[in-house]
Amino acid sequence: MAPSSNCSILFVIIALFSLSSITTSHAARSLLQLPNVPTIPSLPQPTMPQLPTIPNLPTATTLPPLPSITSLPTLPTATTPLPSLPTLPSVPKMTLPPMPANIPLPNMPSLPNIPTIPTLSPPPAN
Repeated sequence: MAPSSNCSILFVIIALFSLSSITTSHAARSLLQLPNVPTIPSLPQPTMPQLPTIPNLPTATTLPPLPSITSLPTLPTATTPLPSLPTLPSVPKMTLPPMPANIPLPNMPSLPNIPTIPTLSPPPAN
């Protein structure tokens, strides 16, 4: 029951998209077939008023000075060498035993003969 309802919903969606495409192309064609429409005169460009000046903005002379490099704290340096990493034990390598040479390979079954259907040829043209 669920797969059939999913199919019907999908069918309705595809049908709606198809109908909307048809109406869009019909509207575009009717717009192209309109007689010449008079052009719209250009509107005058409005003048923008000047923005008011804001006197409270800080200037370059009133900004606090940036910290100098000499006033920054220094990072500690390592005076003792770091300890070395411990050595890991070696892992034995895995090996497979050799294959015996006297095991025969299994016989592969052959494909059965499939009967062919005779084809009908048209009669020769005179």
